[in-house]
Parts: sequence; structure tokens; C-alpha cells
Amino acid sequence: MLHFTLRQLQVFEKVATCLNHSRAARELYLSQPAVSMQIKQLEEHVGLPLFEQMGKKIFLTEAGRELYPYSRHIAQQLEEIEAVFNRLKGLEQGKLKLSVVNTANYFTPQLLAEFCQLHPSIQISLHVANRDAVLKQLDENNTDLAIMGQPPEEHDLLAERFKDNLLVVIAAPNHPLAQQENVKFSRLAEEPFLLREPGSGTRSAMERLFAKHRIHPNVRMEMETNEAIKQAVQAGMGLGMLSLDSLELELETGRLVVLHVEHFPLLRHWFVAHRQQKRLSSAAEAFKQFLLSRPMP
Repeated sequence: MLHFTLRQLQVFEKVATCLNHSRAARELYLSQPAVSMQIKQLEEHVGLPLFEQMGKKIFLTEAGRELYPYSRHIAQQLEEIEAVFNRLKGLEQGKLKLSVVNTANYFTPQLLAEFCQLHPSIQISLHVANRDAVLKQLDENNTDLAIMGQPPEEHDLLAERFKDNLLVVIAAPNHPLAQQENVKFSRLAEEPFLLREPGSGTRSAMERLFAKHRIHPNVRMEMETNEAIKQAVQAGMGLGMLSLDSLELELETGRLVVLHVEHFPLLRHWFVAHRQQKRLSSAAEAFKQFLLSRPMP
């Protein structure tokens, strides 16, 4: 019979998720030696090594890979138990795990600052990633809520709109199209574009729009961040298409301009989403209602 403790299993789950003892220790508010000791004791109970080290990296062994889904399921159950009792106590405290797509991170910190003023006892964990990574977190139940563009219908998600998201075409101020009032959409086919990577919501929206008008964009370069695209557009390498939410500083300082292109700005929306069957904690429910109760800009 195995005699490991829940704490040892929790530590294993965090190390297995992070594959980094130092990061796991920080997230668990433990010292690294304490984490290592818990893993060592768990391995002694199991009778098999759970991790192996190659160079500076650690990997799950076969036994570790077998144990991980069980530990993940137990960790999620413990989180749900905590949420249930917090709700029964009528407490607006506890933890909120929030995942947001990269572009949403331009306005999310301000929202969180306002929310924390209303609910100072809630601890918040914020994860920023591209759309595919956020969807994966939702699918694996590794986050409470997500802020993103329209989720795909095939995912078992409840998504509610709370904010407009305007996509615009941007250029350097000295670009020839910057002086034109009415740019035909077909004209964009002649210009090189700097795009986000596949899996980005902005990239997907652009591809759908171009496909609708039977135009193939001239992709000069793919980049993983909005900041990289803005820098490249400023340098005159091509045009970009980004959310207006990500451009406030550059437009104010005149480093970028929005082109007046037919069919733009492209109106999309920001959604707050969670799994259909997710039992939201009081903290997650409070943040969701905070977003939905705001006037839509």
C-alpha cells in the first residue's frame, strides 16, 4: 500500500507541470530544498524514480508520466473543494486563476487593478499566452477564466462578450498609403505584411477576412509578439494588423498611423470564457460579474 501524503502529491504535480524545481518552489511558497525533500520522500514511497535530469533540465520518467494525470486530477478536486467551502461561507476571497491572450494583456492589468480595489483579499494568478495556449489551459481545466476573442464552437466553453475589439491596419507615418483617405481593400495585396504566428486570434481574423475577399496576403515575416510587429512596422518593413487596444502609446506619439482601409476597422469582441461545467469559485464569479457589469466600450 502506498503511504504518500497529499502534500507530497501536490508538490509532485507542481514540479511535473513546471519541470523546474525553483519555479515550483516559488509557486508553492516553499524553499527549493523543501520541494526536493518532498519529491524524494514520494519516490521512496512509490519505489521508483519520478524525474530524471539531463544537463540542467528535468524530465518525467515513465512512472512520473503515469502518476501525473492522477496528481493533476486530485489537485483540481482539492481546488474545487476549497471553492465550494469559500462559497458556503459567503467569502469573497481565495484565488483567481486568469489566462489572457497576448493582446488582451494591454488592458487586463487596469481591469485587475480596479477589481483588486473592490476585492483586496483575492489572490490573482495571471497567465499570458497566445490563443491556442489559452484554449489548451481551458481544455485541461488549468485556469478559472480566460479573456480572449471569440472561442471556437467545438470547445465546450461558455463565453460572454464584455468589450469591443477593433482591428486596424497600421503603417509607418511615412508610408505612401498613410496620406490616402480611402484605400481599397484589394490594394493590401500589393503590400508586405508582418503577422502574428499561427494560433494567434489576430492572425486568424486576418486570414478569414482575406479569404472572404479572395485575396492572398503577402506575408513578409511572422512574429510572436505585438511589440515586435510594431517595431518592424515603424522601421518600414511592411504593414501590420493589430488590435486598437495595443496601439495607444504609438498612436499618441505619432510613431505609427492607422490606415483608412475599406472594411476596417474590423469589429470583433473580447470575451470572458470558462468551461461549461466549471464550478466557479466566489473569486472567479466576482471577477466575471465585474467584467460583465461594465458598460461595453
